[in-house]
Amino acid sequence: MPLVPPLSADYDLETKMLAEFFNETLGFCPNSVLTMQHRPAISKAFINLNKAVMANEGRVTSALKRMIAWVSSNTTGCRYCQAHAIRAAERYGAEQEQLDNIWEYRTHPAFSEAEKAALDFSLAASQIPNAVDENIKKHLYEHWNEGEIVEMLGVISLFGFLNRWNDSMGTSIEVDAVKSGKKYLDKHGWNKGKHA
Repeated sequence: MPLVPPLSADYDLETKMLAEFFNETLGFCPNSVLTMQHRPAISKAFINLNKAVMANEGRVTSALKRMIAWVSSNTTGCRYCQAHAIRAAERYGAEQEQLDNIWEYRTHPAFSEAEKAALDFSLAASQIPNAVDENIKKHLYEHWNEGEIVEMLGVISLFGFLNRWNDSMGTSIEVDAVKSGKKYLDKHGWNKGKHA
């Protein structure tokens, strides 16, 4: 059982309209958003932030943003967000070889040096204590500009919020997210954990 149960998708009509965004990204409205509706100002602000952070501005593709989210969620251990991020990466066109080998991004040839720099940044920025250092910065600037780095940190920070929200809430995971988790993450021991 989650700490606080989600409310009906019809509870707050403005949230419901904004949440249509998730039908594209995930194919459903996440239970985390439905739980945020207990304070509709939070659900609405979160959806708008999510839309701004995940907007495709250019070279930091929608697929890469979702892989950045996965690395961040994997680092913090949030199984709910791991499954959501890998599902969204698939829906936004991540290459099959990348999806199958996301755990090995550092050494697998399916990932470019620019992607590895972005994913290393996600790993370092998601650790406690934070591990972003001069080496991470140097590697990032070899491949990305300042605006692109801001986009990436926006994703990492958004998922920092989501990782804490969903792990603390014990948010119930949706059937389609479980399917994606099993498809891509099972071989490394992924399971629903507290999100049953």
